[in-house]
Amino acid sequence: MRFFMLDKITHWNIGHEARGLKSIALSEDFFNDHFPRHPVMPGALIIEAMAQLGGLLLEATCERDYHKKIKAVLTIVENIKFRNMARPGDTLDMVCTILSANEDSGKIKCQATAGGKRIAEGSLIFAYLDEMDEYLEQKRAELLRFWMEA
Repeated sequence: MRFFMLDKITHWNIGHEARGLKSIALSEDFFNDHFPRHPVMPGALIIEAMAQLGGLLLEATCERDYHKKIKAVLTIVENIKFRNMARPGDTLDMVCTILSANEDSGKIKCQATAGGKRIAEGSLIFAYLDEMDEYLEQKRAELLRFWMEA
C-alpha cells in the first residue's frame, strides 16, 4: 500500500463500528499537485482513508465470526457525497459502521468529519480474498497494534 491513510484507531467494536483519525499535514505528497496554492485533500484519498478503516473492521469481524483470515478489497463505492473540503491542518474523524457482513463480502456505512463539519459520507462494499501472505499479515497486525495504542 502506498499511502497509510489512518493515523489512529480511537474506537474498535468488532462486528459493529470503528472510529479512526487521519491528520492532514501540508507535507503530504498529494498536495504538490492538488491544488497548487489551494491545497485540498483529494476525494479519492478520503474514500481510501474510510476504506482502510472499514476494511480492517470487516477483516476482524470475518475472523471472529467465521474463523477466516481474509483481505477485504474495496469493490463498490456507493453514494459517496462530499460536503466540505479537507485541508492541511484538519484531522479527519472517520466512523465506519457495518451494515452487512458474511463469509464472502461486507458493506459499511462511513462518514468523515473535520472540526465538526461533514466532509464525506456514503457506503462502501468489499469483497474478500482468501489468499493471505504470512509476512504481510504479520506487518498488518503490527500496524493494527500501533494504530490502537492509547
